[in-house]
Amino acid sequence: MKGTPTRRRLGRPASLAAATLLTTSAALVTGVPLASAAPTGTVAAAEFSVAPAAADMSEIAESLRSDPVYVDPEAAGELSRAEADALAQRIESADRSVFLVVLPEGYPTDGIFADLRAATGVTGVYGIRVGDRFDARADSSVMSRQTVANLARSVDGEPAAQQLDNFTDRALSTMSGSAPDGWEGRSDGTANGVGALVTVGALAAAVGGGALVVSRRSRRRTEAAQREALERLRVVVDEDITAYGEELDRLDFHPGGPGADDAMRGDYARALDSYEDAKRKMAAAKRPEDVKGVTETLEDGRFALSVLAARREGRPLPERRSPCFFDPRHGPSVADARWTPPGGTAREVPVCAADQARLADGLEPMIREVDTGYGNRRPYWDAGPAYGPWAGGYFGGALLPGLLVGTMLGGMMAGPAYGAGWGDGYGGYEGGDFSGGDFSSGDFGGGFGDFGGGGGGDFGGGF
Repeated sequence: MKGTPTRRRLGRPASLAAATLLTTSAALVTGVPLASAAPTGTVAAAEFSVAPAAADMSEIAESLRSDPVYVDPEAAGELSRAEADALAQRIESADRSVFLVVLPEGYPTDGIFADLRAATGVTGVYGIRVGDRFDARADSSVMSRQTVANLARSVDGEPAAQQLDNFTDRALSTMSGSAPDGWEGRSDGTANGVGALVTVGALAAAVGGGALVVSRRSRRRTEAAQREALERLRVVVDEDITAYGEELDRLDFHPGGPGADDAMRGDYARALDSYEDAKRKMAAAKRPEDVKGVTETLEDGRFALSVLAARREGRPLPERRSPCFFDPRHGPSVADARWTPPGGTAREVPVCAADQARLADGLEPMIREVDTGYGNRRPYWDAGPAYGPWAGGYFGGALLPGLLVGTMLGGMMAGPAYGAGWGDGYGGYEGGDFSGGDFSSGDFGGGFGDFGGGGGGDFGGGF
């Protein structure tokens, strides 16, 4: 069985290259000629010849090492060559480990995710379409179980090209981690160890030097990801600050005018101070998590404006409530309303008066959409982990995860990245190679279709 032709050739996987070095070094120490050692590839071929099913999966995995999209020839009608190439190029240019596999109806799905993940040895997100069914799994270090379940459900039932395109877009904007080294143009190569005189000291130096290079590269990627996330957040926060400034301009309040008292002047001063503080904090922001303080300040200012409006109109002072969930620019919420996100479960969310009325009339609320970084706009809770600090400042760390249960941002918060703090979702760049990674079978267990096929969203059961 052959996969789609690859656009470039790779050298051997890092694990095999390391094995060659170790074997060469061992030969020098023990005196056993290197040529007498059976090539790793020969052993693997012999083992696979015993189990044809394993050979099929190993062939798919081998194709994925050089091309993140695999289309079985018998399923070529589901995804064209041009569509597969376009998806592969998007994935590679995004520097993320997303793998897509398209297989014909009837292909055995028992244990398919665990087998594929074990065969590739790459930490990442895996989406598989078999016939007209789709499902996905991911290593928990790059995407939480809840998030990958939501992703699979969100594209359930769509035509193949649309489904894989939407899944890719949402996975790229949500996950952490990086692409395998081989996608970055590792040189072609054959076994270079035969006949090479590698001493134990040279091997140790190479290993140490390689670790230093990996560490530096990981740090650079982390810093680059943080800069990219901050710049994306800067656009959204600047919109918020501008909208808040326009509210102040429309206020038509004069501290020295008739009817103004000290309490009103105090509210007005707090609102003005919040505007200036928000601009100052955003200008000084160096990391994505710094944005949390900016949106906290804007939330304080809007509440001060709502208190000022109540004083001027002679109404009871409002209670301190969270901003409108659908768009914090709408100001403080006035009530909690029941809302169900697409593909999710119902929950109570704080809403402004306008969105409360829209929901009561059966209409869609006015939702804040933001850039995903991949050419489209989505609701902020469905646009990836970059918007965690922005939302956290408005809603608070304790409240927000409950509001976002079942959404992509909520899934990120439920994973390791959120547990360590708002800014830690940008540093998970280890494991992007062919060395095996930290593979947990629990991340890839369960029957095919438990997620995308409506099987309850867990890893148990079968199709």
